[in-house]
Amino acid sequence: MTHGMRTDTYTPHLDDERGWRDNLARYALLPLRVFLGVTFIYAGLDKLTNSAFMKSSGAGSIGETMRSVRDSSAIPALVDMALKNPVGFGYAIALGELAVGIGTLIGLLARLAALGGALISFSLWMTVSWANDPYYYGNDLAYLMAWLPLVLAGAPMFSLDAALRTRRRRRAGGYR
Repeated sequence: MTHGMRTDTYTPHLDDERGWRDNLARYALLPLRVFLGVTFIYAGLDKLTNSAFMKSSGAGSIGETMRSVRDSSAIPALVDMALKNPVGFGYAIALGELAVGIGTLIGLLARLAALGGALISFSLWMTVSWANDPYYYGNDLAYLMAWLPLVLAGAPMFSLDAALRTRRRRRAGGYR
């Protein structure tokens, strides 16, 4: 079997003779992308606008949440690090969620945004929801798994990444 570089100019996205199943497959990740993008934007804004959350102590604060999960988390050192400056950590999480949500929703640096979402979900699973028993009661693991297809595939449809990719191809003299 020989391997070589592909020299034909066939691009599946330009094929008008596609079946309905192929067309549906092109859009399969779009609902997931919209859901995760909107959810993370909402989560970030909710944290930023919740005055009780952005405090180092008190009911509903990030500091109190971190202290309550410290002994039951899988990575207590991560919680200890957050407890050194709980308000700063709260802002970092909220702004990270906002950036991830916007990037995912508009499809700008979509794989990087999805990786950020996966890392946030992973860190929350290892700390906040680690003690859930059975494990599937915690939603952070499900969010982590939901991010993985977007890490792998990016945002090939209705995204700034796709528009920029098309623009680069046109400037390069055609579709490759």
